[in-house]
Amino acid sequence: MRILVTGGAGFIGGHLAERFIRDGHDVVVLDNFDPFYDIRIKDHTVEVCRDAADAGDGSYRLVEGDVRDAELVEKLVGDVEYVYHQAAQAGVRPSVQNPRKYDEVNVDGTLNLLDAARDSGIERFVMASSSSVYGKPEYLPYDEVHPTTPVSPYGASKLAAERYACSYSEVYDMSVVALRYFTVYGPRMRPNMAISNFVSRCLNGESPVVYGDGTQTRDFTFIEDVVEANVTLLSENGADGEALNIGSTDNIEILTLAEEIRDQIAPDLELEFAERHDADAEHTHADSSKAGGLLGYEPTRTIREGVEEFIEWYRANREWYEPLVRSS
Repeated sequence: MRILVTGGAGFIGGHLAERFIRDGHDVVVLDNFDPFYDIRIKDHTVEVCRDAADAGDGSYRLVEGDVRDAELVEKLVGDVEYVYHQAAQAGVRPSVQNPRKYDEVNVDGTLNLLDAARDSGIERFVMASSSSVYGKPEYLPYDEVHPTTPVSPYGASKLAAERYACSYSEVYDMSVVALRYFTVYGPRMRPNMAISNFVSRCLNGESPVVYGDGTQTRDFTFIEDVVEANVTLLSENGADGEALNIGSTDNIEILTLAEEIRDQIAPDLELEFAERHDADAEHTHADSSKAGGLLGYEPTRTIREGVEEFIEWYRANREWYEPLVRSS
């Protein structure tokens, strides 16, 4: 199959591109290499994908460009059968400083892709949404009928994008699915995330820093589980027109997470605390039963199992990965 992965040099998009290539598909990646975090991580992902193409039957083509470029998007979408839209301006806290960029990239960029997909008649359009669309919880875990009242411009932009996608599915008879990811982590993850920071500091004998009192909770989702949900949508049409939670179905207090990572690596360290940002969510916890029913989605790792696996990967890749985390 011919697949376009936007944001395909990034964390989630890169893992998707690698998996599709290894499965023998022809993959085109569109990425603008925005320096939101150290682009050397993206460079490493590109190398991994090229190696996968050299070793198997799939092919890989990298296009450096932007989803805001409607002409380029139209050309790329016209040559593929599936679009996996992972490109986005990420980051809850930075969105407070520059909300218009989030609208331009996450909303207008998505509309460019949707228009191109509508006009070319692709098989399916799969887009990355976020748990940030929910905002403050009225109850937990979040299911898909929970009110969507995002508290950050980032969350608002992701909600607008997924609503456009689902409306296109309805009015233009397009096959569209939006996946609401819950804090994805794993190998090659973004360096400025809690798990990568905790691991890096502990490995270097420095106390992990917890923002706030640590009682806030997160549903962390291992990258391989996210990849499996996406891969299923190459053949499964039961979720067309839907927005689905993709989480671990478990959650953990940030304080407990920091303690567990500390205890695995450097148990003598004391924790440090810093001021929490107002835009950070208090709690996230996914009810993924809808994805289970429609896609057969079932997470394979608990948070604790996945964190242990990430620590092992970090140690094995410390030489190239750690300097990038430390400089973030």
